[in-house]
Amino acid sequence: MLYHLYEFKKAAQWPAHVWSKATGIFLKHLPFKDEFFGRLLLASNEILERSTRSFGRPEFGIDTKTKAGQGVEILEKTIIDKPFCKIKQFIRFSTDGQIIGADEPNVLIVAPLSGHYTTLLRDTVDAMIADHNVYITDWQDASRVPLSEGRFDLQTYIDYLLDVIVRLGNGLHILAVCQSTVPVLAAVSILAKQKNSAQPASMILMGGPIDTRINPGVVCKFAKEHDLDWFRRNLVTDVPFGHLGYGRLVCPGFIMLSGFMSMNIDRHQEAQYNLFVNLVKNDIESADKQRAFYNEYRSVMDVPAEYYLDCIHHVFHDHSLPRGIMQWGGGLVDPALITKTALMTVEGERDDISNVGQTYAAHDLCSGIPQTRKRSYVQSEAGHYGIFNGKRWRTEIQPRIAVFIREFSGKD
Repeated sequence: MLYHLYEFKKAAQWPAHVWSKATGIFLKHLPFKDEFFGRLLLASNEILERSTRSFGRPEFGIDTKTKAGQGVEILEKTIIDKPFCKIKQFIRFSTDGQIIGADEPNVLIVAPLSGHYTTLLRDTVDAMIADHNVYITDWQDASRVPLSEGRFDLQTYIDYLLDVIVRLGNGLHILAVCQSTVPVLAAVSILAKQKNSAQPASMILMGGPIDTRINPGVVCKFAKEHDLDWFRRNLVTDVPFGHLGYGRLVCPGFIMLSGFMSMNIDRHQEAQYNLFVNLVKNDIESADKQRAFYNEYRSVMDVPAEYYLDCIHHVFHDHSLPRGIMQWGGGLVDPALITKTALMTVEGERDDISNVGQTYAAHDLCSGIPQTRKRSYVQSEAGHYGIFNGKRWRTEIQPRIAVFIREFSGKD
């Protein structure tokens, strides 16, 4: 029923959206459009247009990169295609069409499956491309996956990772962001237990809920205060007719977006006001930055219900991984068995989603990794989004990750 109400709301808003688009075209041709009153009308109309817009799936749009003063062309290519996830590779070409970087470290970025499209990590990818061969998990909108493709739960997620890691081969480095840190740590633990030769050279866990019993924040407390049935009743619905995934149970992206925004509603309201003010002031550079952020932030997708509920159960209720009771394939998942994969954790001082200490908990769980192969870093002043996007990510965090990857490339 939730999804049907949302579709009705979109349909009801459509006339207002079309009207505001047409009005915007008209206003831009007025002779006084560059004067204060004209900018005021245009700004007011844009706020209306954006409030009634449905934000679709964004593109990465990374097609060029500069390295050592030379232009590099980037080709985005799907190399593994699964129903719920595509693995994309960013291939670099020199100006004369030659593939470059063959001897540089291979890095798989595992994006969170938490409502936003993988393009939320565009800045993460863009910063890593210069000196690494980058791959990324491009999760698919569950509303577009036919019911015939079956369920997708935490076990399926781990299975996907195991298959991808093995197919990408030895010497791989894995960078996991937010919620993906839990299945990544589980997958690497399983490979260590199997003594698989494809065990990654290193894993970087960033802002993830490895042990939510540590320093619990708003998200952890909310999850603990509600049982699994509450989440099932209130946040899970079926995909309506007209979508490829008709009949599939999902946690809709629009619900998850509401949850994200409600955590900092005053900040988001202030941001919208600031966008309006910047448009009136004709501060185009600031307005463009705000537009770009919210175009991405408001682009959301549906998450398979089985996976969403599994995360609540294993991460926030049972704490299965840190308590040593998580299972896969009939056996326990034990991070202590990891010995060959180097470990780095990254946290944000002001992270209000995965609070400081929750990711660092991986160091205690991975007791088999020598201290000489472990690193940790807490970025001052950074919130959750800031550890993988923006100035601090580019100038403080990513350079440290690059050094860590180089240090453990090619080592046993």
